[in-house]
Amino acid sequence: MCTEHDKPLELFCKTDQTCVCMLCTVLDHKMHDVVPLKEEYEGKKVELGKTEAEIHQMIQKRRLKIQEVKHSIDLSEEDADREIAECVQVFTSLKESADRGQANLIKTIEEKQKITKRKAEASVKELEQEISKLKKRRTAVEQVLRSEDHLHLLQSVQSLNTNHSPPTKDWIEASVHPSSNDVVKAVVQLEETLSKPIKKLLPESEMKRVHQYAVDVTLDPDTAHPNLILSDDGKQVNIGDVRKNLPDNPERFSECASVLGKQSFSSGRFYFEVQVKGKTRWELGVARESINRKGSITLSPQKGYWTIVLRNEYKAANVPPVLLSLKSPPQKVGVFVDYEEGLVSFYDVDAAALIYSFTGCYFTDKLFPFFHPSSNDSGKNSAPLIIISPVRVN
Repeated sequence: MCTEHDKPLELFCKTDQTCVCMLCTVLDHKMHDVVPLKEEYEGKKVELGKTEAEIHQMIQKRRLKIQEVKHSIDLSEEDADREIAECVQVFTSLKESADRGQANLIKTIEEKQKITKRKAEASVKELEQEISKLKKRRTAVEQVLRSEDHLHLLQSVQSLNTNHSPPTKDWIEASVHPSSNDVVKAVVQLEETLSKPIKKLLPESEMKRVHQYAVDVTLDPDTAHPNLILSDDGKQVNIGDVRKNLPDNPERFSECASVLGKQSFSSGRFYFEVQVKGKTRWELGVARESINRKGSITLSPQKGYWTIVLRNEYKAANVPPVLLSLKSPPQKVGVFVDYEEGLVSFYDVDAAALIYSFTGCYFTDKLFPFFHPSSNDSGKNSAPLIIISPVRVN
């Protein structure tokens, strides 16, 4: 009842956010936005129902993220165990100086793993705290929803919005990444003291390491230059003599006869292999999403391309270009990217040898596999670039 006019509270003033009687609307709320109390009640009830559903979804997402973070701890520990095993295998062939390096390296790996684990556990704890807060908010909403008191519900909505705002942290990108391979870094530093068998063992070990990050890559026809011919399975590309009449969409290369992979990567590590056997010219690597695809292009990290090139000789498309001295022409090229480390490496797969690495890269965009089969070269370069799938793991 209205205490001032002794009338039923049948209306709700949206302007003042209060319940009023019919007489109030004439005297005190004449120019205000007034609606029937039942209408406002039903509207707020629907709104709270949606809020409850949203909170439930937020809880579920955080529970899934906890599982993901815990799983990443296991993967990180497996990585640490594998690196320690590699470390032991390599350094047992060294003399006293290498033995000291082995002990230091194991300690470094274990300390990095402890840090990684602590960070992950802190994330889990924070997620659990958010779930606890969300549960309290859901309980408060449920209590209000059970109320048949119109006035109590309307008054409680503002209190809930003020005092029980949900967590705003976005956990979508939260993850725990395995530590970088410190074995390789340590062995490079000790290169002068390594014996020939150890130098042979290291690339083989490195190839096994990158193989575990193999991904299934297919070509994206929406990005392909009109002269390119793509296989039906999206695994092969070569250049044709006829320019197809294709839509000039923003994603498509207009002058450079190139194509990108469908898959994009914005974190973590990935690896794929491409057969270049029988080709006399090609360009291969990764490119960022924001590259210019219209007109002529320049292959360089500054322009968003990390590639190696065969044009009479092998080069890394850096600034300036780096001439590559290879013992033999690679038949299959492996491409490995560590997004967080800023690393793009190319391997001769059959020789288990590193061809070239771009280091100290700074990635902000999504990265896409990049393929350029180059000109036909009077039929000498008619062989396609072929994506190897699945990658053979030794």
